[in-house]
Amino acid sequence: MTRPPDQDLDRRTALLAHLGLGEPDEEFDAFATKLAEDAGEPYAMVNLVTDQQYFVGLHSPAGGDLPPADRTMPLDAGYCPDVVARRRALPLPDVCASPRFAANRVYDALGVRTYTGAPLFHAPTGLVIGTLCVVGPEARPLDTAQERLDLIKDRCNQFMNLVARREARATH
Repeated sequence: MTRPPDQDLDRRTALLAHLGLGEPDEEFDAFATKLAEDAGEPYAMVNLVTDQQYFVGLHSPAGGDLPPADRTMPLDAGYCPDVVARRRALPLPDVCASPRFAANRVYDALGVRTYTGAPLFHAPTGLVIGTLCVVGPEARPLDTAQERLDLIKDRCNQFMNLVARREARATH
């Protein structure tokens, strides 16, 4: 699956550096844990996308982890780079039901069957800095897709408010 060139890569990378984002963060991990609990899924991520994916917030099941263990993933793995490129949410209640997204080497290795992700918009610039997503091992009924999407979008707003508060503190 090929994506168009990322026209915002340089601007996004510079913005993330300016915001001091890019490293794992305990507060972001706690945010991901709460999201996983509320979504009823074993995995939740706050994913910043530049030349690769950086999981600055991560929740995985006890004893489990997303490969590789250093919290990075190449852009050709997972679904978050598609969310960034599309600039809109991607609900996949059953990833196997979508020909475009059915095969994904990392998610296949984890046994992922459901994905819901939404873009994280930096309001002052309009740039998508990454995604917030949940994934799990069981396909979900189609009638739950909107509910999960609403949860993710609400949490995207909460997360970006957290980033805005940090940004305001850093500039004062």
